[in-house]
Amino acid sequence: MKKINVFIAGAFFLLLSMGANAQAKTGAGYFSGSWNVLVKGTPNGDSKMILVLEKKDSLMTGVVQDSTGKEMAKISSAELKETQLTVYFTTQGYDVNLVMDKKDEDHTTGSLMGMFDAEADRIKNAK
Repeated sequence: MKKINVFIAGAFFLLLSMGANAQAKTGAGYFSGSWNVLVKGTPNGDSKMILVLEKKDSLMTGVVQDSTGKEMAKISSAELKETQLTVYFTTQGYDVNLVMDKKDEDHTTGSLMGMFDAEADRIKNAK
């Protein structure tokens, strides 16, 4: 009888530890990497850009690239929450911010300057 109790307890802790490892990424771990961003409805039409983000020390840094991969701007600052990232950068002479809210593991929604809807898809590196 004691062996059965030990077996059940072992199985329970094994399942519990597997569940702990399956937690979804949040914060810098989630937002780090490259993102294809589509900003809808700007005065010049829909705008596409690539956001390349990385965590350095305790800060998020990175660059904004055009759709061809040419650097347009450096991220001047970023505010990181569990499931939301706001990045600040200067483009075409304007200081702007882009808010990204986690939708699922590879997609975000948000807005540019609180006026234009934005969507982003994670760029997955080919292995």
